[in-house]
Amino acid sequence: MTMMRALLLSCLACGAHAADPQNFLFLGTGDIAANTALISRPDIGGVQVVYSWKSLEPEQGRYDFSRIEQDLAALEKMHRKLFLQIQDRFFQPEHRYVPAYLLEDPRYGGGLAPQKDNPGEKQPEGSGWVAMQWNPAVRARHQALITALAKRFDGRVYGINLPETAVDIDPEKNSAGFDCDTYYAAEVENIRHARRAFRKSHVVQYVNFWPCGWADERGYFTGFFELAARERIGVGGPDIVPNRPGQMKNSYGFMHRYKGKMSLVAMAVQEPTLTYTNPDTQRPYTREEFVAFARDYLGVDVIFWSNASPWLAH
Repeated sequence: MTMMRALLLSCLACGAHAADPQNFLFLGTGDIAANTALISRPDIGGVQVVYSWKSLEPEQGRYDFSRIEQDLAALEKMHRKLFLQIQDRFFQPEHRYVPAYLLEDPRYGGGLAPQKDNPGEKQPEGSGWVAMQWNPAVRARHQALITALAKRFDGRVYGINLPETAVDIDPEKNSAGFDCDTYYAAEVENIRHARRAFRKSHVVQYVNFWPCGWADERGYFTGFFELAARERIGVGGPDIVPNRPGQMKNSYGFMHRYKGKMSLVAMAVQEPTLTYTNPDTQRPYTREEFVAFARDYLGVDVIFWSNASPWLAH
């Protein structure tokens, strides 16, 4: 019996007969119009759209939520839900999508720090940027954005999520004062602020890995999941890859341990996720394999699917 089959049968034997997760599409800003046929499918419940910080705050303290309003109006006509992802980290060197004042004003220390990225299986290592949330001035501006979003959209959108906690700061380029404990505290502060600001919509933190916290070495996962369960903060992540060892030692293990205790669990199958192959079959994971692992082991409520997912072509 293969490891994956044994794990899934074990979950079922324990009485895990939860309903399948809701299907949402994962799209970038401006992509709704080109995907109306997919969004209108009866098996699609909504859309998660990624909005960069820069697009929402073109100038300090001046917010432009027109794109969200347009997307929300279009989805409401189709009777579909909207989930916001507010992006403060980027995975291409040329993508520096934070407001210009963060990059130019000395109080923000440069605004962005360089980071490395592993985009998927057998994909070349990339590089990009992460907003310096460990800088209190940067964090204050980020929380001001969340407050403004909540005033406009709380209860109107299905949910909001902050992006993955994994960062890989190159120590040779670390001139930004990065510190793992400070980063962890900053991410916790941001999601707690979002939970206080959004009282009606779901609030989710994508939590996959913590820097310096492999296998809960510093107790980051334990502390975060206890907090999330207590304060109705949902959890999720950018990738569902069944039984992948690294994730099993980190976020997946905690999602399983806290299954049924989270206000919402929302996970994604993005383009890099589709590059992974099932070691048992030597083929790309199927929709059924993604869903079974998400439902039975992780307790996922919502899956955000890339519009490139093969099953959507049928």
